Amino acid sequence: MQKIIDKAAVLIEALPFIKAFRGKKIVIKFGGSIMDSENVMKAVLQDIVFMKYVGWLPVIIHGGGKAITEAMNRRGTKPQFVNGLRVTDRETMDIVEDVLAHKINAQIVNLLNAMDGDAVGISGLDNGLIRVDKMLTGSALPESDELPVDLGFVGQVRYINASALNNLISAGKIPVIAPLGLGDDGQSYNINADLVAGEIASSIGAQKLIYLTDTPGILRTPGDEKSIISTLTRKEAEKLIDDGIINGGMIPKVNSCLEALKFGVNKGHIIDGRIRHSLLLEIFTKEGIGTEILKDGSNRIR
Repeated sequence: MQKIIDKAAVLIEALPFIKAFRGKKIVIKFGGSIMDSENVMKAVLQDIVFMKYVGWLPVIIHGGGKAITEAMNRRGTKPQFVNGLRVTDRETMDIVEDVLAHKINAQIVNLLNAMDGDAVGISGLDNGLIRVDKMLTGSALPESDELPVDLGFVGQVRYINASALNNLISAGKIPVIAPLGLGDDGQSYNINADLVAGEIASSIGAQKLIYLTDTPGILRTPGDEKSIISTLTRKEAEKLIDDGIINGGMIPKVNSCLEALKFGVNKGHIIDGRIRHSLLLEIFTKEGIGTEILKDGSNRIR
């Protein structure tokens, strides 16, 4: 009997969060090792379907870097990266588009629809959803003599067609978005999925932006999971970047969160997507399990 009572207590604890965000949009980005196991991905998607049925409005952005690299290796093409960004020539772009827009996107949509999620798969190429400018990268130091590096078909977001996305959400769909964009030259471009998630969250007026990662959250001491930082303000996060505590692949996620917070998103969350029901534990409990990033320090609860 006590186990049954405990289950009811969990539901009661979740009630304020369900009420507070009913009818609100939530953007969720995942990739990495979460996508290596269909069982892990199913668990994440089950959480998302739960969110939908308690009245939240989820939007999914997915990555697929590992699958793209594997596909390139099978074709005998060696991947190249500059500052963490994939150099994308025309042949590589064809692989990227096939893996992201067709294979991975379709897999996620099929899994969601098997759970009655009513999902629809789209890429940034559909209906001009994401328009981009060609990205150049090189040394960030003004005094450097290094010239910018031509990354090929790699884009940075200029415009999101928020109306098209909001129409899908209003129709009761879960949009599943592949991070591709269309350039003014009519070509398709590869885009960093972390940055796409932040841009979409800002453009559609999402309340929350969540990154599911392969780490517990932001750690004050690298490698020490006990040093997880539960809550940060924007200013605190910026200082951790400056101090080198936030580094590597975490930087684009945090920077994307910080930009989204400037443009109306209420909170950003970085959590370990490998933990079963991590989404529900982070969002529907007072303690949470990952790191949340706030606009300021006035609301240090989830």
